[in-house]
Amino acid sequence: MDMYQNPYMALPGITPEEMNFIQQGIADLNDNQKKYFYMNYSSKRKSPQDMLIFCLVGLCLIPGLQRFIVGQIGMGILYLFTAGLCLVGSIVDLVNYKTLAEEYNRKAAFESFQLAKMNL
Repeated sequence: MDMYQNPYMALPGITPEEMNFIQQGIADLNDNQKKYFYMNYSSKRKSPQDMLIFCLVGLCLIPGLQRFIVGQIGMGILYLFTAGLCLVGSIVDLVNYKTLAEEYNRKAAFESFQLAKMNL
């Protein structure tokens, strides 16, 4: 794919690793499945900048918000009731916000890929 014709390059904050992961996943999809994958994945995906904002809000206002956003409900409840594990867990999440976003995006890409494979 040409860089200018690749719609994934328009996703905010996309990393080369994420782009490579996506390209490997969609290699055997047809055009309709690729469109379906793109629509589904782009709606689920969280950019690292968004995750940084969620981590800052989680540190200052609502402990565990970043964990609720990425679907880790149990950890979110734990952070909420322990004030972000006495702020240590929230600070660690703030430092590792890119990892949180990358893990979530990998799960979202896999789910979107599975849905696209079922969509004929």
